[in-house]
Amino acid sequence: MSNLTNDIRLALDSGKSAIGMREVMRSLNSDEAKLIIIASTAENSIVDDIVHIAKIINTRVIVYESDSMELGTVCGKPYSVSSLSIIDPGNSKILEKKY
Repeated sequence: MSNLTNDIRLALDSGKSAIGMREVMRSLNSDEAKLIIIASTAENSIVDDIVHIAKIINTRVIVYESDSMELGTVCGKPYSVSSLSIIDPGNSKILEKKY
């Protein structure tokens, strides 16, 4: 597993996150999101919407190098996940690292 994958898993297990486009947008609009992670295979319309709002509120966006099924697996979900936001990183150092 990559460092990013390990950090995502630790952040999900020990912190607070939002999974899926609707929840990610909600966390961005309420200014709770500290970091956004988008699957490399996410639809362009999803990516454009999230990146646009993230840029306005100065929230970093990372493109996860694998597809949405793999991101879903990392999140512990039996379905694809196109995006997630880290609201509280918990014990993870994901906000401090550059990917």
